[in-house]
Amino acid sequence: MKRMLVYLSIAAIFSLSGCSSATNPQAETAAVAAATNWLSFVDGEKYTESWEQAAQFFKGAVQKEQWVQTMQSVRKPFGKNISRELKSKSYRTTLPGAPDGEYVIIQFTASFENKKSAIETITPMLDKDGQWRVSGYFMK
Repeated sequence: MKRMLVYLSIAAIFSLSGCSSATNPQAETAAVAAATNWLSFVDGEKYTESWEQAAQFFKGAVQKEQWVQTMQSVRKPFGKNISRELKSKSYRTTLPGAPDGEYVIIQFTASFENKKSAIETITPMLDKDGQWRVSGYFMK
């Protein structure tokens, strides 16, 4: 479980570390759309599907069964998502501990049935097939 929480913290580390950043509005828009779509699986408690829709980098770091188990014990207790508002987005080309590539660090302010206020940090990356997919997820 502790190991899984380390994986969940990847996105938070990415956002706090010195990373190469630039501006790429098209990438940011596509990444936000991918993150929003991915969050619909998480919100619907479809944790297996959320893992299947994640980036290859993510799948290599976290086994499906571990992901499902962690989400059931960490995310599910928050209950149904009530609201989610985009707080920030930042395009990056390098992140510590990750291969060079295209990433967008996204933060949402969210509210849940059992958690009035939370910050969700989601890090989509441009995957090898040219699609934006989530490579990190962290809630605070």
